[in-house]
Amino acid sequence: MHLSGAVYAETFIAEAAREGLCVASVERGTPATPEGQDAVRFVKPLHDQPNDCASGEVTAASALSNQPLYDDLVDSFSMRSFVPTEGIDGHDQFFSTFDRFSGLKSDAGEWLDEVATRAAAQNEQYLEIMQTPTFSHAATLGYKMGWPEGPDKEISRDQLAQLRDQLLSAGLRDEVSVDEKEFADAEHQREVLGSCHSDPPPRIPKDNHGYGAPCPVRVHWLYQILRGYPPQQVFAQTLLGFEVASTDPDVVGIHFVMPEDGYLSMRDYHLQMQMLDYLHSVYPKVHISLHAGELAPGMVPPAGLSFHIHEAVDLGHASRIGHGVDVLYEDHPEALLKEMADQHVMVEVNLTSNAVILGIKGKDHPLHAYMTAHVPWALSTDDEGVSRIDLTHEYVRAADEQGLTYLDLKRSARTSLEHAFLHGESLWQHTDDFTAKKAGCPAIVSERTRLSEPCSDFLNTNEKAEQEFELERRFAAFEASIH
Repeated sequence: MHLSGAVYAETFIAEAAREGLCVASVERGTPATPEGQDAVRFVKPLHDQPNDCASGEVTAASALSNQPLYDDLVDSFSMRSFVPTEGIDGHDQFFSTFDRFSGLKSDAGEWLDEVATRAAAQNEQYLEIMQTPTFSHAATLGYKMGWPEGPDKEISRDQLAQLRDQLLSAGLRDEVSVDEKEFADAEHQREVLGSCHSDPPPRIPKDNHGYGAPCPVRVHWLYQILRGYPPQQVFAQTLLGFEVASTDPDVVGIHFVMPEDGYLSMRDYHLQMQMLDYLHSVYPKVHISLHAGELAPGMVPPAGLSFHIHEAVDLGHASRIGHGVDVLYEDHPEALLKEMADQHVMVEVNLTSNAVILGIKGKDHPLHAYMTAHVPWALSTDDEGVSRIDLTHEYVRAADEQGLTYLDLKRSARTSLEHAFLHGESLWQHTDDFTAKKAGCPAIVSERTRLSEPCSDFLNTNEKAEQEFELERRFAAFEASIH
């Protein structure tokens, strides 16, 4: 999930009131931009003095006693109450929400506590969160170095290697420690808010009742790259992301974001995959997950639907694909699906996101094409705060809309951990085959399972296997409770 997109609007309003921000109407411009009716946004107060608002603005705090304003803020920051109108569709509303609450300070620790608490309340074990830390120094260096003349569609590894050397020599690594501290500070604040170091710390009871304490939920980060910018900035930020993920064990991979149908995202897609191809050769242990194929017919010319997932896998070295909605419009889709199945490239399935942003749902969604081709898949929320959903909602939607069974949903949960970028080995002997475990671990797990010493040692030294075994224990407890 995207961290800021996973936070509910109510949290942003409370934070803005504490910070003394102001609320202004969204400027439509000339010609009018498709921002939605009665849209409002946070803005900084005059002279950075809390609650000192310009003419025509009101304080964010006033929304706490003004229900219509409060409702406008929630609707402006989310998909709640959204109804498409002429020139404004779900795609426009969704992506415009982020700019509207961007005046806030990034209170990543509080946001992390919110999403971890919600995750625990739904019996989730692990969050892999996309976040964009500071990259201003790297971006400045990128623009200073510039982009080689000539390559707008193709660039050689030698050119990228030279550019990497220049960026590192100019001090790009100076920002690595800054980013590591941001991630660490967010996690520390989350632990403080959750009283994770109290004696005893909050725990989820073994009888599986009383979920809600966020501390047991494991958290890792994906370094989020903004692809909708010129190539010199994208390469510099991507290089910084690889550097951070190479040194910080809590940053387990990198991920490209921003609307895939944006002008620069489309123009430079192939160029960006070449960047990843080169950087993967330099940092082969850094995991790569990419939003690819978050497109639908009519959003871009047909040619734009024909290659994004394919290049994300072959050039971008993505081991996970986010969305993957246009897969059947790619060139040679059967071959692509077979390649993804053979290479165990997982698809993160975001049913609500695909419905509200792309208008793709029901039988038009490619989930069953992936399932038929034996491509690994798992349900995901993407931006549960903006979409006003949670992961339970997605499981229910999958059952209602896609006809998935309990065994399908169980496989989704197992697959999500099997393809998570957790450290260490998997519990399972063969990838995506959930029938045989490693290291003498028991074939059948119950709440009372006693572990052999080899199995216990294996779980203690492999974070992924540990989480997967815990999932099996929770399955056993749930299934025992309903018999």
